[in-house]
Amino acid sequence: MKEKIQKFGKFLSGMVMPNIGAFIAWGFITALFIPAGWFPNEQLGSMVDPMLKYLLPLLVGFTGGRVVGGARGGVIAAVATTGVIVGADIPMFIGAMIMGPLAGYVIKKFDQAIEGKIPAGFEMLVNNFSVGILGMLLAIFGFYAIGPVVVVVTLTLKSGVEIIISKGLLPLVSIFIEPAKVLFLNNAINHGIIGPIGIEQTQEMGKSIMYLLEANPGPGLGVLLAYCMYSKGAMKQSAPGAAIIHALGGIHEIYFPYILMNPVLILAPIVGSAAGILVFSIFKAGLVATPSPGSVFAILALAPKGGLLPVLLGIVVSTVVSFVVAAPLVRKAAKGMKDEAENDESVEVNLSVVERNTISKIIFACDAGMGSSAMGATKFRNRIKNLGLNITVANSSVDTIPNDADIVVSHVKLVERAKKNSPQADHIFIENFLQDPKLDELYKSLKERVNGVEAKEEAITLEEVSATETIEVKESSILKESNIVLGLESVTKEEAITKAGKLLAKEGYVNNKYVDAMLEREKIVSTYIGMGIAIPHGVGEAKKEVKESGIVVLQYPNGVMFGDELAYLVIGIAGVGDDHLEILSNIATSLEDESLVEKLKNTKNKSDILSTFNK
Repeated sequence: MKEKIQKFGKFLSGMVMPNIGAFIAWGFITALFIPAGWFPNEQLGSMVDPMLKYLLPLLVGFTGGRVVGGARGGVIAAVATTGVIVGADIPMFIGAMIMGPLAGYVIKKFDQAIEGKIPAGFEMLVNNFSVGILGMLLAIFGFYAIGPVVVVVTLTLKSGVEIIISKGLLPLVSIFIEPAKVLFLNNAINHGIIGPIGIEQTQEMGKSIMYLLEANPGPGLGVLLAYCMYSKGAMKQSAPGAAIIHALGGIHEIYFPYILMNPVLILAPIVGSAAGILVFSIFKAGLVATPSPGSVFAILALAPKGGLLPVLLGIVVSTVVSFVVAAPLVRKAAKGMKDEAENDESVEVNLSVVERNTISKIIFACDAGMGSSAMGATKFRNRIKNLGLNITVANSSVDTIPNDADIVVSHVKLVERAKKNSPQADHIFIENFLQDPKLDELYKSLKERVNGVEAKEEAITLEEVSATETIEVKESSILKESNIVLGLESVTKEEAITKAGKLLAKEGYVNNKYVDAMLEREKIVSTYIGMGIAIPHGVGEAKKEVKESGIVVLQYPNGVMFGDELAYLVIGIAGVGDDHLEILSNIATSLEDESLVEKLKNTKNKSDILSTFNK
């Protein structure tokens, strides 16, 4: 169950996170140009509502569809999402998160059903009309079925706020306000419920606590600060900007995607808001009018005379409490994204590993045994070759680790399988087959076995090779010039892997089903191996789809995101037996020279890659 929840949260994140920049752009436009903004401009401010109602939900829906069904899935998802948007008067983000993946799934299943059944010459006709017809039907379904359900759910939350307020249970109002805000009902709550009540109280007492219920930036700020400190990658990088827009610009919508990508985080703003409201109640805090936007500046400016400190105290308390609740949840989610092992014992290098009396064989193991493990083994073999230890360094599938292996090096995601299949061996679990501190520790320990001999690490560079021999630019049946594509525009990793797989199929190395196997392999453990290189290949069971060994090289000068890392060279692999290992060995050796790797990332000459990998 835990794994399913984590997978679901990661899926939601995949829909929202690529569009954070669009949310930030909308936040800037809102903070600057609405009537209550810093630089009011009626014309520029007119972009705010269309972006919120149409652009942002469409982007979320498109991304969800593309994640499930590729480029065609994204197109049909945008059409389907339009149905739920038009059929409701509220921002339809939840509807987009439903319709986007649903549409992508529908077109994916349709494509699988008709694969190989379309008469030659009719492919484009079928592809275009299938998206058009199915997209129309899904848009109608969203309009009449999904949209009304989402509206009912959101209105129920709105009603809950009204009931709690009427019963005098003010801190509990957070249970409804914060989830409703994340559904982009903040303006409806603030101006439709809280505002009118606040006006009545202000007329009687000169101030009202109601203005602080929804407008308090503290709960959202605590969540964003947790992302700033404990998240990883793009989320960590975008969170500081979002925090500034939220707290100083007053655009609370900017933190909603950070909650949507990890729904359990809603607990943080709920608890933080309740704590803030309690402080406001104890110290009788209030404002004289509705702060719009809900920035710290606007709130403090509307505090009555002598009422500044209680308001500020409530904001600070709500921020701290929200941060305390959010921090462990964000930290846990970040560990999951990085595929870190939960068991420290299994991940940590135990130096006693290399204190065995005899070490004769070190095995690098990955899922299929044809890609990352082969390159990792080659690089480490080259690294220790002049130590004179007579140690065999080889690679294998994690399911076929030799019984005589003394040390097994495998990915942290393969802990259980590696230990199960080689209980006699000592294990080292790493995250990167080419650049991992644990490999440095292993090398250091092996080097200490050489009594009084200073072993010198060798790195074979292009310049060294050139000094001794002329590099012949040659082709092989495994890597040809037609297998190399340079200067590609950045895409998603799924699209890059698909392109590599289709090129392998086009060149006759694999059947089309191998492409799906490559995508499935990526879900198990990332094929990013370090140094800006990814080597996608099929799962072990997919070897039956391989006709002959082949390698393709796709160059992306601006990179493709593989998790939190950028890959500039995506090297697709299909292996039968050991035919491809020589080229993988050449690749691994070449990666010893960082300047050469940098050259290959940006070269415009295919011969540079051929001469390096086909030595």
